Amino acid sequence: MSQQVAKFSVGQVIQHNLFDYRGVIVDVDPIYQRDDAWYERMARTRPPKNQPWYQILVHDSEGETYVAERNLILDISSQPVENPRLGNYFRSFSQGRYLPRLVIH
Repeated sequence: MSQQVAKFSVGQVIQHNLFDYRGVIVDVDPIYQRDDAWYERMARTRPPKNQPWYQILVHDSEGETYVAERNLILDISSQPVENPRLGNYFRSFSQGRYLPRLVIH
């Protein structure tokens, strides 16, 4: 399976282009990393597994979700996301993006 370079990165605010919600990226997988049962149950549009997938904290929610890259677009509103778990991942919000608590090299 070939892999593509991820289009988005941790801290970027995105919008789901099918379900019209906003969120912030907290993790990036180069390819799908969940089990087949989750994919069958949750990935209704059957996005490709060999492309990037993202862990997202959902705006105006306590939840998070796992989304294929093809279903995301960059949010250009420059507005912060409201989610009580933001502090677990980020230290601040600046210029439309979240700054991670830890810098990993």
